[in-house]
Amino acid sequence: MSHIHHRMLGRKSSHRVAMLRNLVQSLIEHESIRTTYPRAKEAQKVAENLITLARKNTEASKNEAKKYLYTHELNDKLFGQIRERYANRDGGYTRVLHIEPYNGDAAPSAILELVDGPKDMRFAMTAKAVARNTYEGTPVHPITKKNIEKVTRFRTNGKEEFQQTVKYFVAGFEKKYGGVESSDSSTDVKPGIATSAT
Repeated sequence: MSHIHHRMLGRKSSHRVAMLRNLVQSLIEHESIRTTYPRAKEAQKVAENLITLARKNTEASKNEAKKYLYTHELNDKLFGQIRERYANRDGGYTRVLHIEPYNGDAAPSAILELVDGPKDMRFAMTAKAVARNTYEGTPVHPITKKNIEKVTRFRTNGKEEFQQTVKYFVAGFEKKYGGVESSDSSTDVKPGIATSAT
């Protein structure tokens, strides 16, 4: 007996495939999308498979990818920029982050993002945490140190970019609060870095 190993997402099979295709195309294009948590988890599986195909970089894998990516621009990005970004990473190309519900029915919401990209939220939030410690003159928490290693490990020039992002956030704290420390951690973020605002 066969078993269903995926969420139906309240749709017929053809509608489900079309919806996932649209989500994955948006993810490849924008590198970060906001949707419901169940949809994010299902789209994540497809996106991971597509990036694995891109890393193979064969005619067969390109033809397979075209089933989900209909435009030359997205295929070129997948087999170019994205393939190169993950050349040394064996899996874990995407991340799903829980966020507050953003629609009226209070459905579980999430952000699905490509890791190590310009909109990597964990990278931005880790840098912001370090910036807060720097601004307040407090030590960096051990968990934050582990996160620093995670978000910079496979990123090209990761440590240098991380330090630049920390400096950006420190400057934001100084501009907003001056010499007065505050427990309010809200501030503008670096252009191109996604936030969890709903």
